[in-house]
Amino acid sequence: MTFENIINDLKNKIYYPVYFLTGDEPYYIDVITDNIAASVLSEAEKAFNQTVIYGKDTSGSAVMNYAKRFPMMANYQVVIVKEAQDMAQFEDLIHYIEHPLKSTILVLNYKYKSPDKRKKVFKALQEKSVYFESKKLYEDKIPGWINAWVTSKNYSIQPKAAALLTEFLGSDLSKIVNELDKLIISLDEGEKMITPVHVERIIGISKEFNHFELQKALGKKDILTANRIIDYFGRNQKSNHISQTISSLYFFFSKLLIYYYTEDKSKQNIAAVLRINPYFVSDYAEAARNYPARKLVEIISLLREYDLKSKGYNGSTQPADELLKELTFKILH
Repeated sequence: MTFENIINDLKNKIYYPVYFLTGDEPYYIDVITDNIAASVLSEAEKAFNQTVIYGKDTSGSAVMNYAKRFPMMANYQVVIVKEAQDMAQFEDLIHYIEHPLKSTILVLNYKYKSPDKRKKVFKALQEKSVYFESKKLYEDKIPGWINAWVTSKNYSIQPKAAALLTEFLGSDLSKIVNELDKLIISLDEGEKMITPVHVERIIGISKEFNHFELQKALGKKDILTANRIIDYFGRNQKSNHISQTISSLYFFFSKLLIYYYTEDKSKQNIAAVLRINPYFVSDYAEAARNYPARKLVEIISLLREYDLKSKGYNGSTQPADELLKELTFKILH
């Protein structure tokens, strides 16, 4: 079942005896679990009928005993096992999985570890439970995810603001949602659009001095702006580590090389091929006019070289700020 299917069923009070929630993206697992914990039982019913235990503190047979109890003055009892991947004798659960009680809702959170699907217990879970796998999103999908999440809350976000959040927070959906909640709460009454100004003011991400603006400045061959950003990065290495800067530039120039050799340069096709928001296609078009293919190959080679230097290979001892300035000069000239 998909995340949306599960949430819709819960809203409609359609429950299943066993939920097995696994994967390396905890956000969806936590949302489903919190939804079950909050909505199945009333506050009065929870005292006697809702149990939350942690895998490292229990075993398969103990969880089975919890699950076999009948609810007291309620239609259901809810048993939630967090960090079930740490549970001893997990395989013992197979006896319950094959014959669960309809009055028990057993939720197994199995995070950050792939279940061994060759084992009988996991085969049984696939066949007889709500089996949900929460996969980590690739970073290029995050801006689109942010836009969809914000839209679901009846707000909107500018592409640049979504790009800034992605750059700063990566692909951790829980962190992203926390920051988006802050942004929405901070909006003035009647305001519906999240902008880079909001991101800078509330989250503390500079709308001028960030990897996105550096890519844009280099793409335009704006020497003054590029050097101002690099100088800022050099003075603020803690929040702008050189390895992050090089990684960001590597992806930008690699995509630019793909753009160069893509025949269909229509906005929609380029956005699909490069996996970027169509809003940013014009930046790549301008950068492609400034950098011939041979130069792009040279830049990618330079980025690899300076990544090694930043890590001290071949006895390099140059400070990070000097390496960044030197690298930027070679990219621009």
